[in-house]
Amino acid sequence: METVADAFKGLAATVNSRKPQVTVKQFSDACSLFSGLFGILDTSFKFAKIDYVSKLNDLAAASRSISTLEEMIDKDIEAGCVKKYGSHTRNLLKVKQGLEMIKVLCEELLATEGDDSLKDAAIKAYNQVLFPHHQYNIQKACATGLNSLPSKSLVLLLLGEAEETINVHLQSYVTASTPAIAYLDKLFLSKNLGIDW
Repeated sequence: METVADAFKGLAATVNSRKPQVTVKQFSDACSLFSGLFGILDTSFKFAKIDYVSKLNDLAAASRSISTLEEMIDKDIEAGCVKKYGSHTRNLLKVKQGLEMIKVLCEELLATEGDDSLKDAAIKAYNQVLFPHHQYNIQKACATGLNSLPSKSLVLLLLGEAEETINVHLQSYVTASTPAIAYLDKLFLSKNLGIDW
């Protein structure tokens, strides 16, 4: 989790600069670090892993020919495909929503320090962030996966983390992801795309 927190600190530094220009590569590289966590939670989060990784793979492929996130959105707008399934911009929005869910999950885990349940925090984070954007069949699949989450202590053991150090990394991610998510929201809104689709 330390590597994830460090990558998002770098992303936060970029978005907090005078003229932020987030490259598609920097963004997709930072977000790809969560794939390892999905691997640990594979049984419970198989649905999320497949969806998240496919969207990240698209962004990583786009990074080979498109420099910045803003340029990527502009190209989709020009092509008239910005909100179409599979577009880079739609994939960016869905990955951003994933980052928001992880942020809320981290906040919940920090607020319930000492509680060994990962399930309750994950359900609250899912319901707050992703539930409104999902169709019924996806909501049901997510509910099944979330209800089968292992304990927090087992996840920490698999990650090779102690509770004291994980809390530092969770807080670092929350702090660093906040300006990155706000930057993405502002970018979508500046293009008159909205953020609720």
